[in-house]
Amino acid sequence: MDVNTSRELAAIAAEAARAVGDRLRNAFRSRPEVRTKRDFHDPVTEHDKAAEDHIRQVLARRSPGSVVVGEEGGTHGEGAVHWYVDPIDGTANFAAGLPFFCTSIGAAVDGEVVAGVVYDPVRDDEFTAWLGGAAYNGEPIRSSGARTDRDAVLLSSYPSPRDLEAEGEEALHRFARMVNAFASTRRPGSAALKLAHVAAGWSDVAYGTHVNAWDVAAGSLLVRQAGGVYIPLSGDVLAPGGYLACVGGYDLAGSVMAEVAGPGTTA
Repeated sequence: MDVNTSRELAAIAAEAARAVGDRLRNAFRSRPEVRTKRDFHDPVTEHDKAAEDHIRQVLARRSPGSVVVGEEGGTHGEGAVHWYVDPIDGTANFAAGLPFFCTSIGAAVDGEVVAGVVYDPVRDDEFTAWLGGAAYNGEPIRSSGARTDRDAVLLSSYPSPRDLEAEGEEALHRFARMVNAFASTRRPGSAALKLAHVAAGWSDVAYGTHVNAWDVAAGSLLVRQAGGVYIPLSGDVLAPGGYLACVGGYDLAGSVMAEVAGPGTTA
């Protein structure tokens, strides 16, 4: 795909994400009713589905003949462009009133992510990526920062309840190694927004497990186009699994994350 077409898709993604910004800002801190999906750790609100429905309408109008893969509504449509949509990444934060959530929309063609946006409606922050670069509110960004664990800020949701169930106390031991190795470890609660912050150089490393394509499609391209490193631990950005990301120039080979995340993390 040529750069201009990629940038056009990024602009469509940004339009669709901003189209639900007012709704999410108005609903924020209203303590909406919460239902659960997989278990009580996996919340959803009426605003998740309503926002996704609105995003689908925008994409249908601006990018007809494409496929939309949404967290709430599943997969619909036919075409070369596949849109991966998370209307509220960080629903638990949104529902509780914590200002760390976003809308994430990525576009992929032939299994390659070619455009994306991560939009933080509370701060009106727009992170956009295309095959020619990455920007924050229209200004180019470069992913740079610390080079070693002892100087770095790590953003991670690990260990999640699923990690604890699968790994038991070993997950706690791994988390302890992370806390001891990094200057700061934070658990802010939105994979897409964590990746956007690494792309902007506001944090240095992001790590997560059990994510889906709609969580990370846009963020993965942001990190890479800003000059950082994004590693899908499943081997495929669009396949479920974990991820490890860092700013450009980071010493992953010497990081405790090479041990925690496993083989293939020094690419």
